Amino acid sequence: MAENPVIKKFGALSGANRGGAPSAQELQGLYDQPAYAGPRGAQRYMTLDDVVQRTAAMLLVLVAAGALSWAFTPIGTSGGMPVVLTSVIAGFGLAMFISFTGKANAVTCLVYSALEGVALGAISRAYSEAYPGIVIQAVTGTVMVAVGMLFVYKIGAIRVTPRFTRIMSAAMFGVIALFLVDVISEIVSPGSVGFGNKGALGVIICLAFIVLAAFMLVWDYDVIERGIRNGADQKFAWYASFGLMVTLVWLYLQILQLLGLSRSN
Repeated sequence: MAENPVIKKFGALSGANRGGAPSAQELQGLYDQPAYAGPRGAQRYMTLDDVVQRTAAMLLVLVAAGALSWAFTPIGTSGGMPVVLTSVIAGFGLAMFISFTGKANAVTCLVYSALEGVALGAISRAYSEAYPGIVIQAVTGTVMVAVGMLFVYKIGAIRVTPRFTRIMSAAMFGVIALFLVDVISEIVSPGSVGFGNKGALGVIICLAFIVLAAFMLVWDYDVIERGIRNGADQKFAWYASFGLMVTLVWLYLQILQLLGLSRSN
C-alpha cells in the first residue's frame, strides 16, 4: 500500500531519535545548541499562522476565480460543460503532480485554486439556477463539517493511527479510480454512467463521500499539527494548505450534489 508522503516525512522526523534515553553528554550537547531554526538549515520552521495565511490566500484565489466563472460561463444543457471539464481535468492533473512530487509552492497551489475556482463557479451557478439558495446551504454545510471535525480531532475522539492512514489511502485510491471512470465516461458518452447523479445510488455515494471527506479533514489536521510539532520547514505550509484545500473542495462538491439530489427527488 502506498504511504502518504506527508505522513512518511513526519514519521521520519519524529522517529529519528528513538534509540533510547539520551546520555548526559547528549543532553549537554542539546543544551549548548542554539535555538531550533528548522530542519536542514531552514530559515524558519512552520507555524499555524503560515498554514492559515496560505490557506486564506488559496481560498481568496478560488473565490475570485469562481466569481468570474459564475459571471461569464454560459449556462445551459451543455454551454458550461467544456469549461467545467477542462478546469476539472487540469486541476486534477496538477493536484496529482503536487501530491506525488511534493512541489507545493505559491505558484502551483494558487494555480490549482484558480482552476478549481473556475470549475466550482460554473458548477455552483448551474445548481443555483436549478435550486435557488442551494449554494449558501452547501457552503454552510462545508464550514460546519470542517469545524465539527476539527473539534472532534482536538478532543481526541478520532486519532490518526497507521491503520487509519492505510484505510484512508486505500479509500482515496478507490475514489480517484471512480472519478476517472466517471469523467472518461462523460467525455465519451455524456450521461452514460454518472455514478453520483442518479436516484438512491447517487444519494448513497454522496453520503459515503461526505463521510470520507470528513475523515480526510481529520487526516489534514493531523498533518498540520505534526508538522508544527516536529519543526517542519515553513515551505511545507504550502503542502499542508494544499491538502486541506483539496479536501474542502471535494467536501463542498459532495454536499452540493447531495442537496441537489434531495431537491430533485
